[in-house]
Amino acid sequence: MPFKPAPMQAEIEIYQPKNHIRIVTAASLFDGHDAAINIMRRILQSSGAEVIHLGHNRSVAEIVNCAIQEDAQAIAITSYQGGHVEFFKYMYDLLREKGAPHIKLFGGGGGTILPSEIEELQAYGINRIYSPDDGRAMGLQGMINDLLENCDFATGTSLNGELKHISEKDPISIARLISTAENNPELFATVRNGIRAMHVNNAKTKVVPVLGITGTGGAGKSSLVDELVRRFLIDFSEAGNIEKGKTIAIISVDPSKRKTGGALLGDRIRMNSINNPRVYMRSLATRQSNLALSKYVQDAVDVTKAAGFDLIILETSGIGQSDTEIIEHSDLSLYVMTPEYGAATQLEKIDMLDFADLIALNKFDKRGALDALRDVQKQYQRNHQRWTEDPATMPVFGTIASQFNDPGMNRLYQAVIERIVAKTQAPLETSIIASREQSEKIYIIPPHRTRYLSEITESIHQYDEWVEAQQTLAQQLYAIRTSVNALKGLSKPGVSDAELETTIQTLEKNYSTLERKLDGENKLVIESWEDKKVRYKNPEYIYQVRGKDIKVKTHTESLSHLQIPKISLPRYQGWGDILRWNLQENVPGEFPYTAGVFPFKRENEDPTRMFAGEGGPERTNKRFHYVSLGLPAKRLSTAFDSVTLYGNDPDYRPDIYGKIGNSGVSVCCLDDAKKLYSGFNLCDPATSVSMTINGPAPMLLGFFMNAAIDQQCEIYIKENGLEKEVEAKIEAIYKAKGVKRPKYNASALPEGNNGLGLMLLGVTGDQVLPAELYAQIKARTLSSVRGTVQADILKEDQAQNTCIFSTEFSLRLMGDVQSFFIDHNVRNFYSVSISGYHIAEAGANPISQLAFTLANGFTFVEYYVSRGMDINKFAPNLSFFFSNGTDPEYSVIGRVSRRIWAKAMKLKYKADERSQMLKYHIQTSGRSLHAQEIDFNDIRTTLQALYAIYDNCNSLHTNAYDEAITTPTEESVRRAMAIQLIINNELGLAKNQNPNQGSFIIEELTDLVEEAVLAEFDRITERGGVLGAMETMYQRNKIQEESMYYEMQKHTGELPIIGVNTFLSSKGSPTILPQEVIRATTEEKEAQIETLRLLGERNGEKSAEMIARIQEVAVQNGNVFEALMEATKYCSLGQITRGLYEVGGQYRRNM
Repeated sequence: MPFKPAPMQAEIEIYQPKNHIRIVTAASLFDGHDAAINIMRRILQSSGAEVIHLGHNRSVAEIVNCAIQEDAQAIAITSYQGGHVEFFKYMYDLLREKGAPHIKLFGGGGGTILPSEIEELQAYGINRIYSPDDGRAMGLQGMINDLLENCDFATGTSLNGELKHISEKDPISIARLISTAENNPELFATVRNGIRAMHVNNAKTKVVPVLGITGTGGAGKSSLVDELVRRFLIDFSEAGNIEKGKTIAIISVDPSKRKTGGALLGDRIRMNSINNPRVYMRSLATRQSNLALSKYVQDAVDVTKAAGFDLIILETSGIGQSDTEIIEHSDLSLYVMTPEYGAATQLEKIDMLDFADLIALNKFDKRGALDALRDVQKQYQRNHQRWTEDPATMPVFGTIASQFNDPGMNRLYQAVIERIVAKTQAPLETSIIASREQSEKIYIIPPHRTRYLSEITESIHQYDEWVEAQQTLAQQLYAIRTSVNALKGLSKPGVSDAELETTIQTLEKNYSTLERKLDGENKLVIESWEDKKVRYKNPEYIYQVRGKDIKVKTHTESLSHLQIPKISLPRYQGWGDILRWNLQENVPGEFPYTAGVFPFKRENEDPTRMFAGEGGPERTNKRFHYVSLGLPAKRLSTAFDSVTLYGNDPDYRPDIYGKIGNSGVSVCCLDDAKKLYSGFNLCDPATSVSMTINGPAPMLLGFFMNAAIDQQCEIYIKENGLEKEVEAKIEAIYKAKGVKRPKYNASALPEGNNGLGLMLLGVTGDQVLPAELYAQIKARTLSSVRGTVQADILKEDQAQNTCIFSTEFSLRLMGDVQSFFIDHNVRNFYSVSISGYHIAEAGANPISQLAFTLANGFTFVEYYVSRGMDINKFAPNLSFFFSNGTDPEYSVIGRVSRRIWAKAMKLKYKADERSQMLKYHIQTSGRSLHAQEIDFNDIRTTLQALYAIYDNCNSLHTNAYDEAITTPTEESVRRAMAIQLIINNELGLAKNQNPNQGSFIIEELTDLVEEAVLAEFDRITERGGVLGAMETMYQRNKIQEESMYYEMQKHTGELPIIGVNTFLSSKGSPTILPQEVIRATTEEKEAQIETLRLLGERNGEKSAEMIARIQEVAVQNGNVFEALMEATKYCSLGQITRGLYEVGGQYRRNM
């Protein structure tokens, strides 16, 4: 039957605000919601609002402080992953506590915020929570119109004693006075003299200097300001307390859009240091065209001077060559530019080079930076008539503000403070002594290697051309041989034997000539073809894995007693067809591994992943045992709560407390990891663990590895009858410390849990066993433990964003983990799961998912090679993770990725066979789980699982049908697992392990997708490789464009989705309410906080010592993960995260 899409809404008219509306937008977490809030803030801007966008993973305090300082009318938040009720209520309460009840609150979170919770929140005072059904009924613009209409009121129209409070640096009073200057100049005029009088009075005791910063658009002013502020806060803190000391105010100006009146006030998102009680920041829109400053900027400067800040930074919007307005409002001016200004003569046109006190040549890692530095120094010398001085002494500084602890930024900061003191006599004596070294980019990929992706493309194209040529040659040889054989069997009337013999000899001569051109290996392929077919027809197939013979039955018997082959070979006769098939397809387990990396699937081990992650470690452990009970292989896939995902510890702060154990398990220390995986022998070959965590991955990996080591210590203790002796040692340790011992928080162990891993809770094996013995157990454990940690920081930056450290430091940590794996012979654990899943979840189409993911993989290869690692030692530790939707391209995602990887590793990197094998995990698409008609989700998941299994994935996670609206229940997880178990065990065709081979459409799709991926490689190369493309946010922009295209196709009905936009029920297929809502209990949250408290009690001094140690190792460029293996025995996740921020830098968000 033809399906009709649901009727579209009429074009919605954009609401025209009567007042200047300022709105703070943010996402409390990550992933698609980061993309969603970006879309919303764009619509808000185009509807005339001034938007202060904070991006993802923002705390309630950050958002509230921002809204107060910016005097916003409203806050618009996307919040999910559990804890949303606490999050919104805390925000509401904090606004009232801080005296800003007028700021309105709006939010959304998809189907995860239940209608009952929406009702509860709106009754509490939240102005509006928009549900998916609201979105369907109102449309995006309709929701924005509703929001704008509800907060269309003026600010700063009246004053109520604010002047009395600004000397206390009260942010509400300061913000209200600035708003009055903007929105009611007549009223502000009545207090202007009082403000200036306060400033004059302050000046008697201290000077408040104004540093004016201006520069070209895109020069990195926001990052540079952030780095200056960070250094100022450290430099002028009291006794090392970063929250006490000298204060700073920032006034930042961005342009208004002439067409709509809206503005993106985008500086805050780039700044990490401003979340500090010593910092006040206010963003201003120009509210007029063609100017770099607001006409109210001097009023804002006067207000902050009257407040008595120790330094004021005034930052303009990006300017062209002629604007010098900043110098009229500042005591010292800093001009920020980049090396990419064109010819040196362009410098003569830049007015600011006449007036600026200092020049920052930011983004100093760009090509030609040293030449640009020389040219700008000379131009500055000419402009200021300083002919007798060395150009190198001019106040021009090369900086890379985006790079943590950049020496150029240190020099610039020192020069700024010294010039301020010299010019204004402000009491700002810096204690920072900068070295004289220039800024130098810390390259992840060496500059001469940025063409690596195009080199891979070229290598693959050359191979394909060679295959075509060899195929043609082989087919010609086959034709000649067939002709010779036919002639030898002929006896034609009228043709003499001599003539026949001459013809045969000529053909044989031609055959010999052509045969010399055929590659020797290819000749062997043709000659051994019949033998290969026989091997797969024999009852048993024998192959070797790491020197061991593996025997596998080649057929299964159906209920009809037919012998069903596990591997089917083509029936080709022509040598060209045979050769091409072997060179481009081949059997599973042979290059180029198109059909699979292993000759046969493991017996008695389906690729099924057992997914769990909820509450505390005990509840998730119970779920793991429930879903794996009776199954021969335990393949545990772990989801972590958002507190853990961002490297935080459990806490009573409501926006943390609400998230503990929701939509993932809470893990903050080694004991949590021990409880989480208790009862599973982590060194058993039939057990593997997958951990979906990225930013804090090294710490979680440290917890996991130590848990595995202590399990093996426990096994040794029991095997040798040392239980009483060890128990006495543990008792003595705790008696000496006078603290409680940790325990497994449940009345009984779940069925299947034998308690393994719980004996050494609260201690580690090296505390109860001799050092030499412990070292032996540790080495044996590391070489046998199986699993993977996601840890892919590139895709996090591109799509999901659970980045916590600077990208450079995160990549360094990844390299340290891999280096540790090589040094300690960790052969069965993947150091990274290079993920496309989250790229797809954020909206990418299957081609972009595959291309970006493989490109990220090759980036890790290049980085590790540049660190001197042997490719054959690290490549086997790399794995991949893809999403499977229902698009046609998903049917070949494994085939294409295996083929590209194998060819690149063999041809480009000369890697061995094991390194050529790409192993990958599939998770069915989360984006195709809809909150309407959720029962239909299982149908989609089944089809996606079929794609994955037919494509020979190495492991598979099938999503539960109710994940669109809640954390999966026990019932829904069993149904999800049953989908793949039924396919693997009941679907007859799945007994064959290469069903895709031989299909015309599969072969055609494989070629089409492979070529599309290689074309994307070239596009990334044009942008400087993966990291260069990330700088311009190429991947992120492409993902969001593709996401919007999908949403628009869904909205218009051009892409029919059954039960969502067509084939609706008689009720209109509304959003389904979950029958069971999974949330962490209060008891579980309290238990996690108690676990953390006990950890601090028993390890206080030792943990501080360990944090200092990892910081020292980081500063000295040692292996940080080696140090983390020790630190994770004593420290909490949050302690380590905070410690590493100080030496590695915090992730800087992008718009």
